Amino acid sequence: MLMRTDPFRELDRLAQQLMVPGTWSKPSAMPMDAYREGDEYVVAFDLPGVTADAIDIDVERNMLTVKAERRPVAKADEVQMELSERPLGVFSRQIVLADTLSTERIQAEYDAGVLTLRIPIAERAKPRKISIGVGSGHKEISG
Repeated sequence: MLMRTDPFRELDRLAQQLMVPGTWSKPSAMPMDAYREGDEYVVAFDLPGVTADAIDIDVERNMLTVKAERRPVAKADEVQMELSERPLGVFSRQIVLADTLSTERIQAEYDAGVLTLRIPIAERAKPRKISIGVGSGHKEISG
């Protein structure tokens, strides 16, 4: 149900992690998992250290965009940073959703640094049984 649009996305993500922090004009990618669970698709994004108010989720047609910003922690004047490996800046991920998903009913939950989106499968895409009606003018064949 989720469609990949760029076969080189993983390569770009790795290259961006080795470069400078993301900016609003050129955000870094964020890791994610996507899987089907019953009648919905679940997409989980790793966003440790990001506050819920720094996350922006948009859907336009069938394009889902998640943007988040990890801001630096305020430090006192006498603090001297010895090591800084946690990336700061803007992170973004776009996913093309299939037409069989109900983008009007997406649910988002943020807990322990993981943003989880639940996207239900549209009713029109679910398998259904079609009953066969018997006409009123049926004939009996005798032999």
